[in-house]
Amino acid sequence: MTATETASFLERLPAWRARLDTRFPEVDPVFEACLVDAVRVLSPEGLDAYLDYARVLGKLGRGVEPMLIFLAEWPQVARSLGEDALPAIAAAIHTLYKSPNGKAITPFLQSLAAVARRLSRSPGRPRNDGAPPGELAQPGWGALSSREPFQRYLSLSLDFMERTTGSIHGHHKTFASPGLPLFFERAPQLLGLLSVGGLQRWVEYGIRNHQHHPDHQRDYFGLRSADAKAVLQRERRGTLLADHSRALDLYLQALWQQQALLVPYATAQLGGDSVPDASAQLRPYVDHLGMRLPDVYDDRAGVRGIDRYRAALAHMAGHRRWSQPQVADNWSPFQRLAVETFEDARIDTLLLREYPGLRGTLLRLHPRPTEGACDPARHSCLRHRLAMLSRAMLDPQHGYTDPDLLHFRQRFHQALATGPSSTQEMASLALSCVARIRRQSDQLPDVFFTDTEVDYRDDNRHLWIYIEAGDEEESFQPPRQSDTPPDVAGLPPRHYPEWDHQSQTWRPDWVSLYERLQPSGNPAQIHAILARHAGLAKQLKRLLDLLKPQDKQRIRFQEEGSELDLDVAIRSLIDFKSGAAPDPRINMSHRTDGRDIAVLLLLDLSQSLNEPAAGSEQTVLDLSREAVTLLAWAIEQLGDPFAIAGFHSNTRHDVRYQHIKGFDEGFDDEVKGRLAGIEAGYSTRMGAALRHAGHYLGARQADKKLLLILTDGQPSDVDTPDERTLIEDAREAVRELGRDGIYTHCISLDPKADAYVGDIFGGRHTVIENVQRLPERLPQLFMSLTR
Repeated sequence: MTATETASFLERLPAWRARLDTRFPEVDPVFEACLVDAVRVLSPEGLDAYLDYARVLGKLGRGVEPMLIFLAEWPQVARSLGEDALPAIAAAIHTLYKSPNGKAITPFLQSLAAVARRLSRSPGRPRNDGAPPGELAQPGWGALSSREPFQRYLSLSLDFMERTTGSIHGHHKTFASPGLPLFFERAPQLLGLLSVGGLQRWVEYGIRNHQHHPDHQRDYFGLRSADAKAVLQRERRGTLLADHSRALDLYLQALWQQQALLVPYATAQLGGDSVPDASAQLRPYVDHLGMRLPDVYDDRAGVRGIDRYRAALAHMAGHRRWSQPQVADNWSPFQRLAVETFEDARIDTLLLREYPGLRGTLLRLHPRPTEGACDPARHSCLRHRLAMLSRAMLDPQHGYTDPDLLHFRQRFHQALATGPSSTQEMASLALSCVARIRRQSDQLPDVFFTDTEVDYRDDNRHLWIYIEAGDEEESFQPPRQSDTPPDVAGLPPRHYPEWDHQSQTWRPDWVSLYERLQPSGNPAQIHAILARHAGLAKQLKRLLDLLKPQDKQRIRFQEEGSELDLDVAIRSLIDFKSGAAPDPRINMSHRTDGRDIAVLLLLDLSQSLNEPAAGSEQTVLDLSREAVTLLAWAIEQLGDPFAIAGFHSNTRHDVRYQHIKGFDEGFDDEVKGRLAGIEAGYSTRMGAALRHAGHYLGARQADKKLLLILTDGQPSDVDTPDERTLIEDAREAVRELGRDGIYTHCISLDPKADAYVGDIFGGRHTVIENVQRLPERLPQLFMSLTR
């Protein structure tokens, strides 16, 4: 990044701050970091709308939390849905605000990013895919149909609110919905298990059975009641695209050498594949975003849901490889339908030539229309005849006797006998077929649909070019392009879940963590500390010499080795000359005798460290700095890779993670300056800091990974009145790290730590009651843990 680009961002920052127009002091610490992320994602118009609506949320009278959540979360939502989604979301929030359900705005915003990611795109794919900037970040909200999954989620939520908000006399709504806030909190979890249709049925059951029982509603929509869990299990049917997107993406690349974003769309209003009227279904399709697929597939005709996805992807991949778009302006809808039928059959035939094992799956999924089932006196039978022809072209055992059908089946296979044919040849053949098989009854308004829908085939919108706009074609808004903003110093927030011990579930994307490089202080302070503790350093040096690894260790008495062991070889030669059996182990080899350990020291930098240590004029922060200095010096002597970081928090929206020393940095004056510059403030939200430290430590290649936490109190924060909440969350974080092979050990300076530290770390903790001995104890403790 150039200095000019940085200056441009900083120059515009006051204007953006003025546009936000808020006096909440909690906004100032996070505003710049939020803007960094927003400028990277949003267009200039979208950035203005982002700030304007944040200002609106700040003036709703619901406090600062809705504004803070929106500032932190909206860039992530815009990445998933596009910034054009804002009007629909704002309308939903406005509806909540005008009702007695204003308190539900906060949980709605809290879960918005997680819900958007779940519903709008395939989570297993990268966002760029080599596309130009902005192409995938703006999915064209306005162009999506009313059955798009996120729009259905909003409609479902507002219908839920309307039906469960109570009134005294039946005229005006006066009582808030008891279950709506809990529903928003659980929405990401529910959408991880259900399709949108399944979620709708789950909600409908709860409203229908508990509409007049507020406590029952809270239990149901909070997933605490038995019937809530039972209905949830009942609706967990089918195969969710979100659960298999990574495997399908690899399938597409491995078998068809293609890449595309796999984007789910919600199935029909009553739950997708269970709807009997197949004509009401939205079929798979390809657009500028990628390959659109249903969010859930049931098993059908003996074919698993995952295999139905594979069949649909194979067919779309075939179109992308072999089809050429045709100009459609001068063709009737029936002619286009016939062309699509012949082209679809050609694509399936070419797929079966390349992978014959697909035949069984395609034939089981392709309907088998019954000859004579359509009455031409009552229905238009053109779709029925084309469906029979499509089946006959794929199935040698079709069993049809219609002479016209058999004639065009033969011509189709003749066209493909010498090669892959072409879309143009299929179009000519299809037009001839329509001219021959069309009947006067095909103009009847009632079209026969039974067994005519081949649902693994896409809707072929990519097959047509319209020179003049008409009523038949759908128009789709192109993605909005936004200029790539300059890369500004600082990182966007990372979102971490938090464990809710009361409901025994995760709160997804609950904590916003901001990381930055610790500002530098005076490295002379660290040199003074090392000089002041020179005597202790000498004692540690003797211990370190015992732990320090040797470069090579000799392994003797080897039959095969890297070099000759001269002493053994001479002794064997003497034995041989004396007539005794010589020892054949006359070689030796070497191995490295070293330590393979990575260490990260995480410092609690909360406000309580500014208090004087008992019996000392120094603060706890001063003693911690001395202890960390000596520990860093000791680890540097051993040669182990290590890092140092600090953290503190000011509510879940602002957890600060300060980088003091990186793994690849030496303990030089630059690092010493950062260590001298650490300051204490705010609170101790430990779980998110542990997870973020584990993110960096887990990336290291080492036999042993050690995370040391130095703290002076229990996890706490100003927005969490229940003291057990953050203790339980920290315990879950330690368990996660343990599953990832990271060993955690806590050094607590709190004399009362026995009441909680064991709950978090088990037996992996040390309580140092005499804080003045911390500079001596911390290096010794490290050496005992890594001996």
